[in-house]
Amino acid sequence: MPQSVADHLAPRTRVVEAGGILTNVLTAGSGRPIVLLHGSGPGVSAAANWSEVIPALAEDFQVIAPDIAGFGASLGPVGTTYGIKLWVRQLVELLDALEVPSATLLGNSFGGGLSLAATLKHPERVDGLILLGTPVGTFEMTEGLRSGWHYEPDESEMRRILQIFAHDPALVTEDMVRTRYEASARPGAQNAYRRLIPEPGPEGTPVKGVPEESLQTITQPTLILHGREDPVIPVELAWRAAHHIPNADLKVFSKCGHWVQLERSSEFLCEVREFLGRL
Repeated sequence: MPQSVADHLAPRTRVVEAGGILTNVLTAGSGRPIVLLHGSGPGVSAAANWSEVIPALAEDFQVIAPDIAGFGASLGPVGTTYGIKLWVRQLVELLDALEVPSATLLGNSFGGGLSLAATLKHPERVDGLILLGTPVGTFEMTEGLRSGWHYEPDESEMRRILQIFAHDPALVTEDMVRTRYEASARPGAQNAYRRLIPEPGPEGTPVKGVPEESLQTITQPTLILHGREDPVIPVELAWRAAHHIPNADLKVFSKCGHWVQLERSSEFLCEVREFLGRL
């Protein structure tokens, strides 16, 4: 591959003010815009969730991958109240700043929930939805979510939590552990996650995603991808979403945990390209 093409596909970092937050954004490629919205959890960021697939997606699309407010390098000032209203406003103002009238939203876990919330609030800004491991309705808190809430910066604990997420623990490299541990050790790095997820109780704790009844009003074409062995967001929630969203297709991956884009990257890219080619 010529160096000029490789440079075009490699993600570049820029900082954009959106929602009152200095937002760290990875951009690459050109063409139909697709916004990659990462999940939650200790040390998460756009780079942690998406760096492995951004160059491949950038071959065909304009890729925009922000650190959502409270995560990665997009930490707000002390006292910032994180919540869905801020996250939706940050996303819309980011699109405005980048002069993107509308885009396909591709969200992993919390990023999928944010994609749904943004679509319900600003449907004119969303061409299509791709949802990975996305919470909908009310469900019982899983061990993956519980571990993330109680996490305090510790490298061995970070390794244990990340190995919960993947069906094959070998996917979790020492570089991944170190990078996410260092990010999690920044002051205030856990605040947004603890606003997003309720404090776990001694027994069962219900977690609320986007209400199922509201999904019926979403008219955008939707692709739902989910790992059958997802230990963080149960695969049953993918069936719920597919049942309620009128124009939704569902693909379930066997021997796959919470990170479809990392655990089944080749098939993930094929599914995304085929879906976007139909829009």
